[in-house]
Amino acid sequence: MRSRHGIHYAWVILAATFLVMLMTAGFRATPGVFVVPLEDEFGWSPGLVGGGIAISLLLYGVGAPFAAAVLERFGLRRTCTIALAIVAASSGLTMLMTEPWQFYLLFGVVMGLATAAVAIPLAAVVVNRWFVQRRGLAVGLLGSSFAAGQLIFLPLMAWVAEQWGWRAAAGSVAAAALFVITPLALLLLRDRPEQLGLAPFGAPADHVPPPPLLGNPARRAIDLLRIASRKRDFWLLAGAFFICGATTNGLIGTHLIAACTDHGRSAVFGAGLLAVIGAFNVVGSAASGWLTDRYDPRWLLFWYYGFRGLSLLGLNAALSDAGLTLVVFVVFYGLDWVATVPPTVALCREAFGAEKAGVVFAWVFAAHQVGAAFAAWTAGLSRGWFDSYLPAFLFAGALGIAGAVISLLVGRRIVPRPVAYVT
Repeated sequence: MRSRHGIHYAWVILAATFLVMLMTAGFRATPGVFVVPLEDEFGWSPGLVGGGIAISLLLYGVGAPFAAAVLERFGLRRTCTIALAIVAASSGLTMLMTEPWQFYLLFGVVMGLATAAVAIPLAAVVVNRWFVQRRGLAVGLLGSSFAAGQLIFLPLMAWVAEQWGWRAAAGSVAAAALFVITPLALLLLRDRPEQLGLAPFGAPADHVPPPPLLGNPARRAIDLLRIASRKRDFWLLAGAFFICGATTNGLIGTHLIAACTDHGRSAVFGAGLLAVIGAFNVVGSAASGWLTDRYDPRWLLFWYYGFRGLSLLGLNAALSDAGLTLVVFVVFYGLDWVATVPPTVALCREAFGAEKAGVVFAWVFAAHQVGAAFAAWTAGLSRGWFDSYLPAFLFAGALGIAGAVISLLVGRRIVPRPVAYVT
């Protein structure tokens, strides 16, 4: 069925969710701009700042399964609106902080948990409810919102922080969350197609909507983790996504700007690199969704992780050269930043079914954020101990190659060969 304007409302939901996730990605990307200013103003070490960011990334991931269950239980509009209001409050209060514990509490704990409700698992919930056809493309488009958020926000926030200080950048985040994105969520988001008298996009004529979920969402999240953890595929997907988080948000998203300053480049130059990576990632994520609808997602993940690992092995040299090699890194790395999301969601749906896939993927995403937190912290330690990010880049490159191998094992069953006896 279609809306009265001839466009199925699933695409309106997709566009609204894209904008919500885009803005949230921008909010989450700003700490990369704050690393050096916080070191300069308060004398905080790279490890201390990286630790606060690591807490945020960790809670962002660990809170995602419970947030996904809350989304399923109480609806998209209500959950997203409350979460965005909390994001605005925590970012605004960050402007007043003077002590490390305040940074850890406001950005690490509050911001981490609030943004979990509008993280990538939101894409899985929206797509499983509103789409039957074009699911891979829809997930790819929503995944690209995180790249687009970087593209829009990072250069702007870096410029604001350079001109007026990091507090002005934090205040900009608070204002955008409160006065722009929260009203948008209230106006456009709807929980289910049935509320508008519609079936999901591409649903057959005899489609029967699933009954609304009742009960305790936290209990549902725990129960689905218990079910999923009994399957080998869950651990393989979680392990690969741990590597994904370690080699993207945790390392590059958090530390690339500081790495650029270590090589004599400006913070704006580093933010510009992340923005260009984001631009390529919009293309890569959307293309990955299209490919996921047509090809084996295991092989897609193999190539994504493999190219990412190879690009990270050469990143330190590329930053020193700042020429063609850096262009090659930006292109290869940018194309697969979140290209891993559509194949991973598809494999979760294949292994656990559409009704469970949203929360199960959120648990897999939790592993992603554990990896991101691990890399954010250890890369900061690398810079503090060795005065260089080179060890962190090399280790991340090796992890990417390991992720390529792990991806091919998902869905495969090891069948023991019969023993041949010689008589």
